[in-house]
Amino acid sequence: MDIWKEHYEQLIFLQDRAIGFKAVIAVHHTKLGPALGGCRMMHYASEEEAVQDALRLARGMTYKSALAGIPYGGGKAVMLEQPGAAVHREVLFRTLGRQLQKLNGLYITGLDLGSTVQDMDFVRHETTYVTDTTGSLGAEGELTATMTAYGVFLGIQASLKRAYGSESPKNRVVAVQGLGKVGYKLCRYLNEAGAKLIVSDIDADRVRRAAAEFAAVPCAPDAIHSAPCDVFAPCALGGILNEHSIPMLDCAIVAGAANNQLASPEDGERLHRRGILFAPDYAINAGGIIVTAAELEGADAAKAKRDTERIYGSLERVFAEADSIGLSTAAAADKITEELLG
Repeated sequence: MDIWKEHYEQLIFLQDRAIGFKAVIAVHHTKLGPALGGCRMMHYASEEEAVQDALRLARGMTYKSALAGIPYGGGKAVMLEQPGAAVHREVLFRTLGRQLQKLNGLYITGLDLGSTVQDMDFVRHETTYVTDTTGSLGAEGELTATMTAYGVFLGIQASLKRAYGSESPKNRVVAVQGLGKVGYKLCRYLNEAGAKLIVSDIDADRVRRAAAEFAAVPCAPDAIHSAPCDVFAPCALGGILNEHSIPMLDCAIVAGAANNQLASPEDGERLHRRGILFAPDYAINAGGIIVTAAELEGADAAKAKRDTERIYGSLERVFAEADSIGLSTAAAADKITEELLG
């Protein structure tokens, strides 16, 4: 990703060698409001990989907020796990909190992969620019995961209506890749609606549990993307849709919760040329950031759910735009969002 072409507002490198702290904060866009995006903590093969992850995720948060109609921009913090580091997490996250305070509200952080509510509580000791702390609307990530899954379920309904003329998932085959909090909750919504599920995860226990609870058919993680189905729902890490995997897809629709599903912009066109309807990830998986926005506004879970229900209409708008201009749905979503961003 070329940072200069994308016009990121800030890319901040943070380091304290004495405590083994190394982090990156990417602020993509704040025209519509302060940048929102969680803090990811994980091991990266290189610092460059961590930077690229932060950049991609921050841009996605900008687009997600804009298309969801909430008054925030996009940002992301990435904290690099240091092998062998013995420093307590409190020290690391309070260090991050002090850096956020210096930004004076430009960027507000929260939960993401590898971070916890307790970590956000540590950040809260140093700054008010944090969400998902103990007692908050997004605490423990349960409501966030539920609304993300609910939004994806609604997005699948909108996609089914577009592809088949009926939004009902009943007897439709959905292959769900990834059974974390969001993926598992999505399976529950789909099962209750009568869908037939194929599931995969690197955690065999999750697969066994889903097979038992939802009568789902287990699939190997490296084969789920080629399983014959009506809907392929990526709910794990990004980059799953690429020049190698797209020719292997055996579905009419791709609609899932994962961020950055397209490995490159060209992959949206590859799906389009294959006649596969793609529900752009930042349009369909906005439930989590909608919960964060509701928390910052002092609203409740009912308000977050009502706002999440707008995802169905957002996707209908994307599909209609794609039809009218003859572009892929990925390009149509970008066009709509960039018009909103001005």
